Order: sequence, then C-alpha cells, then structure tokens
Amino acid sequence: MQSVLISQLLMSRRAALGLAAGAAASAALPAAATGHRPPLPKNARLDYSDPADNLYAFGKIWAGYDEPMIGGFHGLMYARLGDRRMVPVFGYTGTGVLLAKMDENNDLWVKSRETGYFTDLETGDVLETWDNPFTGKTVEVYHFYNPKLVGKIGKEIPQFFFGAEGDSPTLMNEGTVFPNEEGRYPFILPFHSYGDDMLLSWDYTHEYTNPVTPAGWPRSSTGPRISPSEHFTFQCSREQLEDRDQPTVRMVAGFSRISQFWPFMEMGGTPYADGSLFGRMFSHKGLPGTDDVPPKVLAYIEKNAPEFLEIPEGWEPNNARVETWKAYALDVPPENPDYEGWEPSPLQVPTGRGARR
Repeated sequence: MQSVLISQLLMSRRAALGLAAGAAASAALPAAATGHRPPLPKNARLDYSDPADNLYAFGKIWAGYDEPMIGGFHGLMYARLGDRRMVPVFGYTGTGVLLAKMDENNDLWVKSRETGYFTDLETGDVLETWDNPFTGKTVEVYHFYNPKLVGKIGKEIPQFFFGAEGDSPTLMNEGTVFPNEEGRYPFILPFHSYGDDMLLSWDYTHEYTNPVTPAGWPRSSTGPRISPSEHFTFQCSREQLEDRDQPTVRMVAGFSRISQFWPFMEMGGTPYADGSLFGRMFSHKGLPGTDDVPPKVLAYIEKNAPEFLEIPEGWEPNNARVETWKAYALDVPPENPDYEGWEPSPLQVPTGRGARR
C-alpha cells in the first residue's frame, strides 16, 4: 500500500528521525537537481551495501523518477474480539500518486498525494455509512485524504515520533536492520534476490498516545493509547530495478495491518473497545496512467476529488497532514461539547465524515 507507506515516511511527527530530520528544516531542492542518478550500463549491479543505492532502489520501487506514478491498494479488514474468530467487516482501498528524485547528495526526495476509503464487502462500492454489526448502530464513514506530502529520506533508517511528549520513537524495520559500530542504522534494506525476483520487506510497529482522546471523542476513542503496525512484502524485477535507464519498475506487494478499531466505527465505551482490526491488502504500481486503480475507486475519485489523481506542485518540504488518528481528530469535531483546545484542520476534505464541520 504505497500511499500509506510514503505517508509513514514523510509525515511531520516522524520528521525528527533519521529519515527526514532534514525535511522540515531543509530548503527546497535546487531547480537543477536531477530526476534520477546518471544512467549506468544495463549490466551494472546496484551496491546493496551502499545507503545511496538503497535509497535509489527504494524510490524506484515505491514511486518513480521523471513522471508521477499512480498506484492502488485494496483488500479486506477483519475485526477480532478476544479469542473469537475474526469477522470480515469492510474493504479497505485507495490510491497514491507519487514522484521521486535524488538530490546532489544522493538523498531521496519523495512527494505524494493519497486517498484511503472503506468499501462494501459484496459490491466494492465506497461506503458513506457503515452498519456496525457489533453495536447495531449506523455510523458515517471517515475517508482519509492526504493532499500533499513532500520530504527527504536520508541515509539512516527512520525513527518515527508520534503521539505526545514522552512517547517513544519507532525504528522502521526493527528486526531486519541493525546498528553499525557507531550505533547508527544505515539505510540498508533487507533485500532478497531469487533469480530475477527482488523481494523486500518493510515493517513498523508503533505505540503512542491516542490523538482521538477519550475525553474529546468518547464514542470514537478506544482508549488513551494506540498501537498500529503495518507490514509489507513486495516484489519486482531485479533486472528492471538495476537498469538506470528505466525511471520506474513494476511493483506488486502484499500488505497487512493490525490496529485498534478505526475511530469512525464508534467502538469507544462499548464492550468491544479492546478488540482489534486485521487487514490484508494488495498494493501495486507501474501500469500506465490509472490502470492500477480499482475501477470503482477511480470513478469515485474522478467524481469527488479529481485533484487526488495528480501530483502536487513544488518540492518544498511539507507536512500538511498527519497520521490517520490525528487527521480524524483534526477533521471531526469533538463529541464532547465541553472539550477545550480543539483546533480544526485548515483542509476541508472532499467526502466522508470529515467533510462536515
């Protein structure tokens, strides 16, 4: 699910990391910066012990150099309550339009615009309301929109900072990346090659203060802490990846996610608040135009938010949006009328619960 992954790398609360400590503080890339590294002979191999080559490969897999790439993701989410069997509850799908470039220091810059929707299990239609089978209530669905994310990924594995003061950072790819003699984590990815298949895993496991607080959103909040994790396994052609005359590569990925219940499900204060969601999705990009976007999602975006099929302008570092729970807390007014300190997002999202304030 490339859109979500890129947002994980470029969101503001994570920018103090090794990924983009420079993103919020750096100036825009100079106009003369090249779109990708100079072409090499087609038989030249990437050096997978070199962070710069890892950054180049990462940008080519998840986005592309020269032209924006539009990818799609889609799959199912299941609810789990205690030791009961998981139950499918809705589809999860969306898009990411992305573009990458390498700067003169061989650091990677990525910009993106993304969407995330929940869909009917049987028809695949984008849901505006959802019938909660556990509470018996019909709730308005919250669609996720990120209008512009621009940032730099440096030569160290990122550590994400979410939540509130005192929350601990999350190291990306914990378990497959390890410190060097200086205690730093160079941007060396866990690539595996089998024939022409290049395989890569990418993981993060967060825990932080829930921005959708029980005091402000007693129905939407499942508690004071949340611990979402996401896990990616993707595949591409090694030959295409290492051919620097090709600005992008066809990528397909498996994606899974485990978290507390989404705020719009309104599980807060119910016997089900301690349950969890598991999702399994496909992600892919590299086909021309919008061919990687599920047709019903494409039709919905073309009707309601066509600008989300276009790459945002400019390369100035930008932290316009935040992670999904924080976005909900910015877009959806508190349920408690006496809750103080709420400040709405300046973005008016196109559709869903967050579109009404």
